[in-house]
Amino acid sequence: MYFAALLARTEDGWEASDTELDDVETLSDLADLAREASPDEDTVLVLIEQEDAWFGVVRVDGEDDPRIYVSDAAAAARSAYGELLLTDELLGREPGADAGPDLDLLDLDGTEDGEDEDGDEESGAAADAVPHSPVGDSEILDDLGIGEKELRALDAEDALGTIAEALGASEVLETVR
Repeated sequence: MYFAALLARTEDGWEASDTELDDVETLSDLADLAREASPDEDTVLVLIEQEDAWFGVVRVDGEDDPRIYVSDAAAAARSAYGELLLTDELLGREPGADAGPDLDLLDLDGTEDGEDEDGDEESGAAADAVPHSPVGDSEILDDLGIGEKELRALDAEDALGTIAEALGASEVLETVR
């Protein structure tokens, strides 16, 4: 189960809207969607979660490039929404470089054929292509009251609620949940 919402900062505080990501195909599309939510070029946060597995935050400030944080890259890589966020740059790869296994061929449990559930591969060496750890800008919310250490410590189960609470936007987020 997925949840995605936009939080747009305005003069009157945060405004939330749920968002449908089915038509979003690239990070650029997602950034454009966020920019549409704030005609005054204020900060917009795109919050995405897959229940109990991972969460992601995309921050768009005006025309600046989006900043991204993903709590568990490997879990997100098994998700269509997560794949939007996991750019080559975010994963530290050369654009267009062979990323190892085709992420579309991963089983739902995250293993590939020839790999047991403990992650031990019988053949090949691409298990580390996407790390089982946070990736991206862990200082993405520093100026909004959530430091790097706090962000990295968030549990995927309640991360978005905790972020919204720290921003003073928990009530508006709950209205779209």
